[in-house]
Amino acid sequence: MGLVTGLLTLPLAPVRGAMWVVDQVVTQAERELYDPAPVREALVRLEQELLDGRIGEEEFDRREDELLDRLEWLEARSRSLPPD
Repeated sequence: MGLVTGLLTLPLAPVRGAMWVVDQVVTQAERELYDPAPVREALVRLEQELLDGRIGEEEFDRREDELLDRLEWLEARSRSLPPD
């Protein structure tokens, strides 16, 4: 970027900075949304609830199916995306 261009676009610096922050927030949110680790942790907690007797077998099966479907979707998504 040349000196003249830098001076002429200086008033846009706050907008560029705000857009960078928004981009970073979106990137982090996507990482968290598509991270399979919380789903695996939820499966472990669910099994513990069953073993502790806090939920029944039917409830366990229903919630386990939902979590496994989510985990399968996340893993299929990660396989189809190109590496960063």
